[in-house]
Amino acid sequence: MAVNPNEDTEFNDALRKYGIIPPKETTPPTPSPPSSPKLHDVLDDLTLEELKELGEEITDEDLDRDIDSYRRQRLAQEQLQQKRARFGRVYPIGRDDYTREVTEASKIDEEGDEEEKGTGVICFLYKDGIPRSDRTFGHIHTLASRYPHSKFVSIVGNKCIADLPDSRVPMLIVYRKGEIRNQLIAWGADRERQLEELEALLILCGALDISRGPLGERRATDGDDFEEEDDDDTSSRMRSAATSTNTRAPKNVRAQSKKDDSDSEFEFDM
Repeated sequence: MAVNPNEDTEFNDALRKYGIIPPKETTPPTPSPPSSPKLHDVLDDLTLEELKELGEEITDEDLDRDIDSYRRQRLAQEQLQQKRARFGRVYPIGRDDYTREVTEASKIDEEGDEEEKGTGVICFLYKDGIPRSDRTFGHIHTLASRYPHSKFVSIVGNKCIADLPDSRVPMLIVYRKGEIRNQLIAWGADRERQLEELEALLILCGALDISRGPLGERRATDGDDFEEEDDDDTSSRMRSAATSTNTRAPKNVRAQSKKDDSDSEFEFDM
């Protein structure tokens, strides 16, 4: 008697048990459909104006009330952030502004700063038309918005340092408490640099305060939802992103004034 190994019978089960016929092929389980996104997940991707428009289109009173409540909460958070933030954009400066807008500005302690850490100031020297400089300028604008408690200023390179060669552009000089903390020369000249690399490096050298950046604001909003492990993971990611950056500064880079009240004379040993 011929045996059909594909039949689902007790006789075939016995044969399978003793290995006389191959085991029955199992049908893969049907994957469950993805869960529907939560309301807040959807609303998080909308701007305040889009939330307002959505509320006007909704006819369900309970849903309209939830959307309006969420919009008001978002609006209050943004207003609070704007009130707390001191900067939030890139400030163009001239050569004569350097001492006031960079060196002296880095000495100012933020209100409520018991540690008196001063202000992180990042001076960006650039030249239009150089691809790596233009690309980095975009990163600078993003970071200035992301870290509004740090001050970002920009100046055309050869207007800050006379005869600065294009090969040195872009240049970033980091100050805090009136001192140069780091210098980046020809950032991105060796290879295309990512935003995360520059962000990591500026955090590690103390220019950006991570507790007042996006992660810190999220902690303040979400409370205990963030565990201590996140601090370690974030620091580890930042260190990893910065390991291959061209952070070697020239042996002696300094901006000095021959007069106490003017930055008309700079001395940069490069």
